[in-house]
Amino acid sequence: MTRQVITASTIMAKKGAEPVTMLTAYDYNMAKLFDQAGIDMLLVGDSLGNVVLGYKNTLPVTMEEMLHHTKAVTRGTEYALVVADMPFMSYQASETQAITNAGRLIKEGLAAAVKIEGGKEIAELIKKMTANGIPVVGHIGLAPQYVNQLGGFKVQGKNLAAAQKLIDDAKALEEAGVFAAVLECIPAKLAAIISESINVPTIGIGAGNACDGQVLVCNDFLGMNPGFTPKFVKKYRNLQQEIIDAAQEYIRDVQTRAFPAPAHTFAINEEVLEKLY
Repeated sequence: MTRQVITASTIMAKKGAEPVTMLTAYDYNMAKLFDQAGIDMLLVGDSLGNVVLGYKNTLPVTMEEMLHHTKAVTRGTEYALVVADMPFMSYQASETQAITNAGRLIKEGLAAAVKIEGGKEIAELIKKMTANGIPVVGHIGLAPQYVNQLGGFKVQGKNLAAAQKLIDDAKALEEAGVFAAVLECIPAKLAAIISESINVPTIGIGAGNACDGQVLVCNDFLGMNPGFTPKFVKKYRNLQQEIIDAAQEYIRDVQTRAFPAPAHTFAINEEVLEKLY
């Protein structure tokens, strides 16, 4: 069957039919590989601050950095739906600022949608965005942009009030017009209740397998992150060690002149060399 380009409508239609697959991507090559693999959605996450740019968290990531990486990912993507994160303080100051910045990610970055962290407090903003033709993915639970307010990276919704707020937030996001919602670091049974309470797909990360889809940071699932590995990450490969091993082998080959071998070099006619003297 001919593969079709994934749209927001495609993702919404998967609710109750089949799980949505999503991975982060931050550059052209990774996006191209994941797209060829058949992934549904690619997230240009502000997590690039941690895994690509070396920041301690996502807060320093700028709009210009998000645009730079979003452009690279969309150039490498043919079928998957590309979602770009709205970085910290790109949408909080005013609706005008938010719509302008979201519009840049769509118009300049060529993303198909944007993702925004927050619940009921940003529902009105999401309504304005969708009214202006900007598809939006919501994000509740552990919101990395709120890390200072939350006091660290912790599981959310563990008491009654917090759990009820997450359910209410999810419903508010659906009413505001999101076509999907990321649930991050939420107890699995609570995430299942949230997923059943709304009619748009939920995409879990540390939220159990009852969500309508899953997302992971590419560096985590490929085993390329040398730092802390969250409990919810399954490492499908250990590329960190493979890359180190490859680099060390290259170093040995260069130092012993085993590389480049004749197979990696270009020849010249001996008669030409003779005439040089």
